[in-house]
Amino acid sequence: MTARTSPEPERAPVAAPRHTEAAAPAAPGYRARRTLPLRVEARRQLKRRRTLVIAALLTLLPFVLVAAFAIGGDPASRGNGRVTLMATATASGANFAATVLFVSAGFLLVVPVALFCGDTVASEASWSSLRYLLAAPVPRARLLLSKLTVGLIFSAAAMVLLPLVALGVGTAAYGWGPLELPTGGALSAGTAVPRLAIVVAYLFVSQLVTAALAFWLSTVTDAPLGAVGGAVGLTIIGNVLDQVTALGHWRDVLPAHWQFSWADTLQPRVEWAGMIQGSSVSVAYALVLCALAFRGFARKDVVS
Repeated sequence: MTARTSPEPERAPVAAPRHTEAAAPAAPGYRARRTLPLRVEARRQLKRRRTLVIAALLTLLPFVLVAAFAIGGDPASRGNGRVTLMATATASGANFAATVLFVSAGFLLVVPVALFCGDTVASEASWSSLRYLLAAPVPRARLLLSKLTVGLIFSAAAMVLLPLVALGVGTAAYGWGPLELPTGGALSAGTAVPRLAIVVAYLFVSQLVTAALAFWLSTVTDAPLGAVGGAVGLTIIGNVLDQVTALGHWRDVLPAHWQFSWADTLQPRVEWAGMIQGSSVSVAYALVLCALAFRGFARKDVVS
């Protein structure tokens, strides 16, 4: 005769914590603000091949333009009597640097910004290392803040590198002299350098939209190429929409509508109205997109 055994009481399922890194007890000496230091993240990004490729391309561009001007002749002779920024490219090193910024602001500078800010979180997910970073534990907000800060620093460095190399190459090729203005007149060399610094600063602010867009896409996809390509593609769409004059005043809310407002610095007296409005539009979009990135990533189930 076998003894009757009472059935085991049914156990209630245990819900797994939504964020593993938040559920882990803090170890002695653990400080959330000391995790993933900026210098560590910057060193990682600096050693990556795409960083070196971007730096090489930006350094090479001024040399390519000097060679193009040498082969094609003086651009002033092809201006049909009109004085434009391109026509004065060989007047001095400052003019050459301004011309390089003009030809690269619309697209070339968009690529490194999208790359440095879009290839952040998504690259960790594609390498299946994101969940291990969070289990270290690195708080999610700290992870995003470190990667966004380093991405913006590298983007700013790219924007500074290009005009610095262009100014040096242009001075060696065309001499050090005043900046001839397309509107007539000239700025002394001592005045031209601060004006070019204003141009670079405004270009960085205007590209905050692309940076924030790439960063947000990087938090919602595991494909770095998708985040970078999506940011570049949407930026191009914005440029196309800005050319549709039928939109009228609706174009004022497009960041692309203000991307060349820095040209107001290349005149005897700087006009700030366009740059202030363009900066306001860019910063507003960037804040919204960054808020979406932080909010969405805080609730995301990380499995990569």
